[in-house]
Amino acid sequence: MIEINNLKFSYKRNKMVIDDISLSIEKGYIHGLLGKNGIGKTTLLKLMGGLLFPNSGEIDIMGFSPMQRKVGFLQEIFFLSEEFDVHKMSIENYVKLNSAFYPRFSEVDFYNYLEEFEITDRKSNLKSLSFGTKKKVIIAFGLATHARLMILDEPTNGLDIPSKAQFRKIILGAMNDETTIIISTHQVRDLHNLIDSIMIMDEKNILINSSNNEICSKLYFGMEKDISSLEGILYSEDSIGGNMFIKENTEKQESNLDIELFFNAVFQNKKRIKEILSNNKNN
Repeated sequence: MIEINNLKFSYKRNKMVIDDISLSIEKGYIHGLLGKNGIGKTTLLKLMGGLLFPNSGEIDIMGFSPMQRKVGFLQEIFFLSEEFDVHKMSIENYVKLNSAFYPRFSEVDFYNYLEEFEITDRKSNLKSLSFGTKKKVIIAFGLATHARLMILDEPTNGLDIPSKAQFRKIILGAMNDETTIIISTHQVRDLHNLIDSIMIMDEKNILINSSNNEICSKLYFGMEKDISSLEGILYSEDSIGGNMFIKENTEKQESNLDIELFFNAVFQNKKRIKEILSNNKNN
């Protein structure tokens, strides 16, 4: 689906934002792109979307080079920016104006998604809606395009807690084997029970790129009241019920991935966790 090789990008000369990134992203899954604020996630997504051009390196998406911005590519990608502006028009007219660019757009699906987001007035002026409601309209439109690649940059920013739950439900319901979704966020908790794989960005590159299954096969996530006698703990946090911890899964035990705990662990113990995941990829 997506192959990136030796990608480099800088906004200013000699100040790299993306430095020699290479990665593969499989189709048919929801991929989380995680990282701290200002680390370069949005820049990487814009390079994938053809909104920025790399200094060097290659990006192949569905056989297209994004920087060429061919019609066939643009029909198969939907990009939701963290910050966006809309013209003064009704939801109805927004759909009429923009749906023509996407050959598989479904008006029925669009209005169904709006209903799930509890937006019922299709004549509402987009410009006058709250930021969160605008975002829900644009997310619904993106899903209704049935584009093969959806890139969502901080999609839960501006959404309240019930809307975030609706967002997760709608995204999961829209998925199929031909759809690939990349969701970028620094609000790690918002992706709980949503994503299939995790990419963590740090220091101009991708630090981790692993599926949830791979992570849980190599790392064990547990909780104990007292962890002083446990060996090989890679990271731990105090919680109300005791101590949450991660250790290498040498005994091949089943456990549930805690995305937030994993994210914190990676930045606390980068070298060892990357080594565990990388070594087992090569075996």
